[in-house]
Amino acid sequence: MIVLTGPPGAGKSTVAHLLADRLAPSVHLHSDDFWHSIKQGWIAPYLPEAHQQNQVVLRVLVSAAFGYADGGYQVICDGVVGPWFIDLFREAGRARTLPLTYVILRPDQPTTLQRATNRTDNALTDPEPIRSLHGQFSDLGVYESHVLDSTPLTPEATAATLLRGLTTGTYLLEPNDSVTAP
Repeated sequence: MIVLTGPPGAGKSTVAHLLADRLAPSVHLHSDDFWHSIKQGWIAPYLPEAHQQNQVVLRVLVSAAFGYADGGYQVICDGVVGPWFIDLFREAGRARTLPLTYVILRPDQPTTLQRATNRTDNALTDPEPIRSLHGQFSDLGVYESHVLDSTPLTPEATAATLLRGLTTGTYLLEPNDSVTAP
């Protein structure tokens, strides 16, 4: 199980796609799809009033992800899964004794803003929430060792770095660690 996270514009979806192409068998779960499945009553996930909605969506994502993992697939979940939500994955991984890899892509803020605001799909392009989310991925305490600064890297180089990290266990979360989110 790989949770690939970071602020909008960090390159999560692009890199997750590249990883899924290199791992077999694999599943790429794009968390935005889970939010976009809500047709009535959707709240922008970065707003404070979306907290309960976000908990529901993350629980559904975790269930789907571990359902695939239970079937033998290497799962890459890409989305904004900060330390405030990683315990949902940790608990499911512990219950199944499946290893959990947690990677935080964190290019510098100017790079993040440039990438995010230039997107043309249904992705978030508003600079203010992007800045706020980038800030939420700063100073992560014990999770700093899971950060990859992808500012100077191409998506291919980022994916190659992550594949090496998977081999060496660089981004592995220990299942019995009890870490409190910052």
